[in-house]
Amino acid sequence: MAIIESNTMVWFLCLLPVVAFLYSSVGHGGASGYLALMALFNFAPETMKTTALILNLFVAGISFYHFAKKGYFNMKLFLPFAVASIPAAFVGGMLSIDATWYKIILGLILLFAIFRMVFQINEHHKLTQLQLWQGLFSGALIGFFSGLIGIGGGIILSPLILVFKWGKIKEAAAVSALFIWVNSLSGLMGQLSSGLSFDPMIYYMIGFAVVGGFLGAYFGSSINNKNLKYGLASVLFAASVKLIFIHG
Repeated sequence: MAIIESNTMVWFLCLLPVVAFLYSSVGHGGASGYLALMALFNFAPETMKTTALILNLFVAGISFYHFAKKGYFNMKLFLPFAVASIPAAFVGGMLSIDATWYKIILGLILLFAIFRMVFQINEHHKLTQLQLWQGLFSGALIGFFSGLIGIGGGIILSPLILVFKWGKIKEAAAVSALFIWVNSLSGLMGQLSSGLSFDPMIYYMIGFAVVGGFLGAYFGSSINNKNLKYGLASVLFAASVKLIFIHG
């Protein structure tokens, strides 16, 4: 693993709860944001996937608790996605890909995160019924790439729910939070076959991420964090460009 200077790690740990706060405020675990930060701070690629999924479990779990507590969770909307995504995430977690391709795919997926952070989709519309085949197909596809890359998939699922009018914003947040949790766990189980490798600072990371995640999930529905989201989108964009075009 690449050695990270202590002052650089301090900056990383300062940014980590901010990322967790912003993601959890919309019902996400933050894996794409953690991966973006790790890419910018030159973490070893072999530790990034597992580290992000572990952090995801804690923050997504906190997000789900808060959104479900307020009555936003829709089990009927969640199940079709989860049934297909869990085994697909397990398979994706078992696989490893070339580091260059890993960075390119992750960079492209970060564009979904930017879209979700910056653009608010109008929820004042008539909802449409999710068809079983739509949920199964979408869940399987998102789940596979979630396990392969090391994300929970909520950053793709929540805008999908809103674009196709399958649910409202708070429902999408609650469903995505649990979707992220089960996919992260399944992806980690899949990785067991090839061995789990996470950053030795993982315990500090969990602590900082949990603080940011708790505050984000608790206050997310009542505070105006629009400017902070634009700032995070800029960080994600910089990471995306670095991952796609700079492979050194």
